[in-house]
Amino acid sequence: MKVFYDDEIDALYLKVGEKEPEGVVEISEGVNMDTTSEGQIVGIEILNASRKMDITTIFSYTLELDKNLLTQKAA
Repeated sequence: MKVFYDDEIDALYLKVGEKEPEGVVEISEGVNMDTTSEGQIVGIEILNASRKMDITTIFSYTLELDKNLLTQKAA
């Protein structure tokens, strides 16, 4: 996932796929999902983002790894 924020227009974009969007679905006022023709979500746009959420929290993350994946040997 890639996160983009434009502070001039206060818009946050979460890119969650590599395909080009072909449509948009508004899920609430100022929150839109970009989708492919197959219905896959490829991005989420949040307008007036700083009024809807704490922007600083979107740029911090936690990554949890499955310990079993780290100990598996290649076949």
